[in-house]
Amino acid sequence: MEQRNRDAQRQREPRSVFKMALQAAEMGGINVDWLGSPGLISPIKEDPSRLLTVPFRGRIRGGLRPGKKIIVMGIVDLEPDSFDISLSCECDLKQEEQSQNDTALKLTARFSDRQFLRNACVSGSWTQQEASTDYFPFIPNQPFRIEIHCEHQRFRIFVDGHQLFDFYHKVTSLSSIDTVRIGGALQITKLG
Repeated sequence: MEQRNRDAQRQREPRSVFKMALQAAEMGGINVDWLGSPGLISPIKEDPSRLLTVPFRGRIRGGLRPGKKIIVMGIVDLEPDSFDISLSCECDLKQEEQSQNDTALKLTARFSDRQFLRNACVSGSWTQQEASTDYFPFIPNQPFRIEIHCEHQRFRIFVDGHQLFDFYHKVTSLSSIDTVRIGGALQITKLG
């Protein structure tokens, strides 16, 4: 009887990714990978009801290493100007030092001229933007999936399963790359 009541309650309350994340946050802030495995990215926000809102800032647990990948799934806004995704070194910095952090990779999708740009910031200096791609993969009001694969010497970037480009590491201490930031004209649906 008791088991039947618990099963009925579970059917009335489907477990969503948000609910699981909320429960993890309530149980002590366990890092949750939004695609289901424990530990990759956790939001750095005090309000768990705003877990995947833009702008987003989350911690990459353990930093990056060869073989690790970051996945961002989302929907482009109806009338977008741009959005960006950055991987940076900042979780271990004090609040006043975070504006001086290194950015290992900044991806910017710019809709006005249909460019998918990438660059980095090392010791306060931005590298020149790289811009060549075969095509611009983003469409207003449509979903997308970006995968950033970390390899020994480079990041390899895929959009919707197609490899677009490589970006060679400017920040060589991969384990210090511990933060993902997402901002601009998009909605995040999953992150891992």
